[in-house]
Formats: sequence, C-alpha cells, structure tokens
Amino acid sequence: MKVGIWWKVIAVILVFYTIIAGLLIPVPALPILNESIRNTFFHIPMWFSMMILMTVSLVSSVRYLSGFDMKKDHLAAESANVALFMGVLGLLTGMIWAQYTWGTFWTNDVKLNGTAISMLVYLAYLVLRNSIEEEQKRAKVAAVYNIFAYVMMMLFIMVLPRLTDSLHPGNGGNPAFGEYDMDSTMRMVFYPAVIGWTLLGVWFIQLRMRLNKIKNHLIYE
Repeated sequence: MKVGIWWKVIAVILVFYTIIAGLLIPVPALPILNESIRNTFFHIPMWFSMMILMTVSLVSSVRYLSGFDMKKDHLAAESANVALFMGVLGLLTGMIWAQYTWGTFWTNDVKLNGTAISMLVYLAYLVLRNSIEEEQKRAKVAAVYNIFAYVMMMLFIMVLPRLTDSLHPGNGGNPAFGEYDMDSTMRMVFYPAVIGWTLLGVWFIQLRMRLNKIKNHLIYE
C-alpha cells in the first residue's frame, strides 16, 4: 500500500468504527445524560480535531513569516477552513446535546459564547484574506492575524471558562467527563474517534490544497 493511502484508509476505518461502536456499545446509565452521552464520541472529538487543525494553521503562519514560503500560507488558510468546518459540526452536535440535557439549544454559558466569538474571529480571518488582492501582502497580514486569532480562541475556549461558572464538564468547577463519566469501554471509542476525525480533517486539507493548485495552474496558463 502506498504511503499516501494507508493513513486515509485508517481515517475511514476509525470514523466508521466510531459511528458504529458509538451507537452500539454499552454506556454508563447516568441521570440527565442517559443515552445522550454517546455524543461524547462525536461532539468532543470534532472539537479536538478543530483545535489540532487550528494549531496546524498557526504553525504554518509562523513558518510563513519566517521564510515567506507561499505554500505555508496556503496550508494555513486551508487548515483554518477545514478547522472551521469541524467547528461547525462540533457546534451543531453540541446544540443538539444541550437541547436534551439542558433543555435548550443555546444558553448563556461562557464556553458556548466564547466558542461563537472564536469562530467569528476565524471567519474574519477568511474575510480578511479575500479582501486583499496582492498575494504577498495578503499572506503577511493574514499570518499576523492568524496568530492573534489563535490566542483569542485559547482565551475564550480554554482559559475564561475555567475562571468562571460554566455548565460544561471540566470548566467552572465541574468535573470533566473522563473523571467520573467515561469508563474504559467508552475510552476504546473516544480516542480512536479523535484520531479518526483529525485524520479526516487532514485529508480534507490535502484535497483543498490540490484543488487550489489546479485552479492556480489554470489561471496562470
């Protein structure tokens, strides 16, 4: 099997394994959560994937600023695009989960609001890129803004929820899922889910990079 194929096969296998096992394995019978705890295999891994891909975008922007390699700028942009897609999926699955556990799709929770703000910050990154025509200038401005956007995301998602009250597990004094709710059986699905969704995101990035390469080749011919 070619080197460029095996990890894609693994990604597909892990995602299918997550979907099938996530719906069939026994889960802890907990009050309020009940069967909705199965969303742990989808909602949280999608957020993990988003954070990992945003980190790839950040590193690519920093590497661009150190050498002005346009490939690094393109990688930063496409990583942010796919990360936002994963973020939207994470947000939607989270809203469905909130409806079943908190009784509403959206509540005035610091992490929910911080997540929404973070995604708007990254949407502004994409708008900024499209508003500058000159390639090198666009890449430099976008790279600097990308660093700012990542810091803001960490602040709103990882820092502030831990400093104030939050309904989310692991924030605002609430115990994390892994401490009380996630048994060894759930971990056998959760960790492969994180790897699977992340690899799927990397695959999407690769496809978008190839598509852009084809478009640019056609434009400059």
